[in-house]
This record gives sequence, structure tokens and C-alpha cells, in this order.
Amino acid sequence: MIVYIAYPTSLSLQSANALQTYTTLRELRARRPDTLALIPRWGREPSRFAELGAHHLPRPAIGKLSRLYKSTLLYYLEHSAFALMTAATLAPRAREIEAVYVRQVICAAWWAGLYGPLLGVPVIYEAHDLESRNPSRAKEPWAEGLLHLIDRVALTRSAAVVSLTDDFRCLLGAISWRRHEDVFVIPDAYDERLFAPQDRDACRATLGLPADAPVIAYAGMTFAHRWLDGLVDAVASLAEQFPGITLLLVGGRDAEREALRRQAEGLGLAIWQGEGAPPSGERATLGLFGPRPQAEVLGYLGAADVLAIPDTVTDVTASPLKLFEYMALGQPIVLPDIPALAEIVPPQLGHTFARRDPTGLRAALAAALGAGTDATNSAARRALALDHTYGRRAERILEAVERVSGRASPSLIRS
Repeated sequence: MIVYIAYPTSLSLQSANALQTYTTLRELRARRPDTLALIPRWGREPSRFAELGAHHLPRPAIGKLSRLYKSTLLYYLEHSAFALMTAATLAPRAREIEAVYVRQVICAAWWAGLYGPLLGVPVIYEAHDLESRNPSRAKEPWAEGLLHLIDRVALTRSAAVVSLTDDFRCLLGAISWRRHEDVFVIPDAYDERLFAPQDRDACRATLGLPADAPVIAYAGMTFAHRWLDGLVDAVASLAEQFPGITLLLVGGRDAEREALRRQAEGLGLAIWQGEGAPPSGERATLGLFGPRPQAEVLGYLGAADVLAIPDTVTDVTASPLKLFEYMALGQPIVLPDIPALAEIVPPQLGHTFARRDPTGLRAALAAALGAGTDATNSAARRALALDHTYGRRAERILEAVERVSGRASPSLIRS
């Protein structure tokens, strides 16, 4: 039996974290039906994870107290309580467990440092970054040492680490925390059941967009830390070079979209929020659309000439879901030139720019729009994406489990 412990931020799949957890678990259970998923749930909250046979434990909602005292430390306590609950649940069946796979840092620290050794179970930690670098980490000055301890225990005491990028694996080696062979690189993925090349003309007809307008698109659950304001600035600066240029932004929170709307209006862009036909003529347009079901998001992305990733939240662990979804669609991709992304998209298949460089972003967008339809590169991007389906991701996880299930002690670098 494989145990999969996760703490998705939305049981209704309204976050990238939840989508990745859900689809990975779906493919794991398709290949290993004995996979037991432990997921927290508050009361009778509806959960898409129930469809996958996940075992829900009561969510110890200590974090809700942050409404009274704003601190991530309360969530650390909540995750610690949940880790204890999972250990109590699994203790009677410890001998049946091949490995515990954890993708939440606090739970991973407890399992790697205490519960795994107590129960004699190897622990695999899927690390998405150092907690000490997490934008949502505890900010209290005295907690800095705690953050380092959490990272060190989770990353050095686990039987193995799953990293989204080779760049992060190299970092762990550089700081003498893990040997190369103890870190499995398993990037994020895309859902091949949904993402496939779209008919651009049909997508534009559905949205009411002109067939010949230059269109750039971006879709994401949230816009924070993604430099969307830089993308809006860049599109505004290309209005003269590309008359009628349209930027479609799908997703984000209400306040994020409102801030971008005000910015775009100040730059002279027309605003289209899906009500009525889009503005016509040579004026640049910003299309702002709230969160949509993934199947509907496809129509917006499919209408675009160019798909953009202006920035990523993380650096050495950057592996955004949209990168793989974009590749599966096939259109030209504009993305920052950072090693983690270059691991997936070779230079000839993307239009890159120096991170947070406005001039570079404008040049990359212009080059991508000017390239037009390139059937060869489009096919190459789609072919590359096929190695990053959630099915392949699940298979890589199972390979990691097979490798570590015979040993519970991590192989550490000794100074």
C-alpha cells in the first residue's frame, strides 16, 4: 500500500495546488488502486477528492484563528495536528505501507523526523520550494530558525525527495543536504484528457474575436507574484506595432483583476470583460475574465496566437502547470529565461526574456507574434508535452516508491 498525504487548498479544485494533487492522485490510483490518500476536510464540505476514494480526516482548522491573529504559525499548528492524525490513522497498518508520500512541508517534517522512523515506514517528500523562501511563510523574526529546521528535517530525514526541477536537486547537493541519487526529478504535468490543440478560428468565433487580430493569452488561478502588470505594460507598448492587439487574462481574484483593469485604462487600452462583443478597431484591448472551468479556459487559450508566462512565483523550483498545458496546445510560448523552465522548454521552442525585464518581454512578445504559425515547432512542443502527462508523472512517482520501499534510511552527504 502507498499512502499519499496532501493538504489541498481547495477541495473543489479552485487552486493549482488542488488540481495538481487531484490529477496526480487520479493517475496513481488508476495504476495502483491500493493507494490510500489522506486529505483533510472541514465538516461536510463537498470534496472532489471523494470521487477518487480519498479518506477524509477532520480538518483541525486552527488556521481559521488567523482572522483574529494573522500569522502563518497558526497554519503550522494546524498542519502539525493533521500530521499527528495521519500517523494515528496509519499506525495499525504500518506493516502494509510501502512508503508514505507527502507533499505538504509541515506534515513532511513530522513524518520524516518522527512518525516515519517510529512506524518503520520510508517517507518521500515532494518539495515545491524551501519553506524559508515561501512568500506565505511565517514572518515573525524569531521564526527564522524554525523555518530552517522545518526545511532541514523534511529534506534531510526523508528517505527520498521528489523535486519539480533538476535546478532544485542541484541546490540540495550544493548545500550538502542530499545526494544526487536521493532526489527524483518529477516535474509538474498537464491533463491530457483536456488539453489538446484547438481550432483557433472556431475559438475566436465563439468568443467574437476578429479572425486577424493579434491575440496573447494568459490563464491562472491567481495573478499574484506573476508580473501580470508587466505583461499589460508590454502589450500597451506594442499597440502601434500590432494594431488591434488583444490580451486575454483568465482567472485571478477580483481585486487582482480590478487593479489590472485600472492600470490598462490608464494606459489607454479598451476593456472587455465578456459582456457583449469585444471592442473593434486598431485600439489595444485587455480582456479580463474571472475563473472559468478548465474546459472553458481552453477556448480562450485556443484563440491566442501567443501564450505568455510573464513570471513564476518560485525560481529554482519553477514548474508551473500552465507551462505544460501551453505546450500541449502548441502555440508559441513567451517565458522568462530561468534554468528551471529551460529544463522543459529548449531555447528553439520558446521566446525567452531576462526575468522582469520590460524591454526583453516586449521584444519576446513581438518576436512570437511576428513568427506566425510554425507547424514544425508547434508539433515539437506538443511532442515534448507528451512526456509530461499526469499519467507519466504518476509512473515516475511509482518508480521512486519502488526505489525507496526497500530502505528507510536516507543517504546523506557527510561533511
